[in-house]
Amino acid sequence: MDSHAVERIAQAFVTARTQGKALPEYPGDRPLTLADAYQVQDHALQLWDRYVGGWKVGKIPPPRDAELSANRLIGPIFEDVIYHQAGSPLAMPVFADGFAAAEAEFAIRIRVPENAALPTNDAETYDWVEEIRIGIEIASSPYAGINEDGPCVTVSDHGNNAGLVLGAVVPREMWDGINDITVETIIDGETVGTATTASMLDGPFGAVRFLLNNLAERGLMAQAPGWVSSGAITGVHDVKVGQSVEARFAGIGSVSALITA
Repeated sequence: MDSHAVERIAQAFVTARTQGKALPEYPGDRPLTLADAYQVQDHALQLWDRYVGGWKVGKIPPPRDAELSANRLIGPIFEDVIYHQAGSPLAMPVFADGFAAAEAEFAIRIRVPENAALPTNDAETYDWVEEIRIGIEIASSPYAGINEDGPCVTVSDHGNNAGLVLGAVVPREMWDGINDITVETIIDGETVGTATTASMLDGPFGAVRFLLNNLAERGLMAQAPGWVSSGAITGVHDVKVGQSVEARFAGIGSVSALITA
């Protein structure tokens, strides 16, 4: 993908997100490789005057994972859309005429140990973790077809992220058994999904390792410290303006959000 195409797509998404307006169609030729998609994402980050406070990690399902030689993707979460819930459900805006979904996730705050090699297993990954919280990722894009068009399009628009709601802390003694924690997602009072991270590839710590390797390859390790929204546990659940979302984590607590325009 040439530099003009990359700039055009990135600018279109940044403008649409800045203005809160939908894009009726994809703004150019869709990227066909993850390398092209991350070029668009990187250029978009250069256009913003916003601090990256973390990253979302999402799964690339079969057969696209084999085609793209990657089973996950990442996107930035800006610091000004990361919130700690205290009390009432937090109002989380989405693109009403675009795509909007909510995902129950573990949010892992990472640090970069001095002179440390990239971790290769869970035990080594613990050294990179400051804290884990329960959370809800708000996935939203001005382009309604972002998920239907596949992983490369998702990557090209900020990984389809629009915010992160942080809830209670996961105690350190629960980290070893994090894959056994049952998670339930509830929308407008109805359960829409129940699962654990045992079915999520190599789990939330594996998501951290994928993120670190991706950032290292892109020369972005300076932006690694922060929150990692480590992947949808019960699924990607479409939401509409006015709906309430709650994620319950067994033995820990719940976190909630109100979807707004």
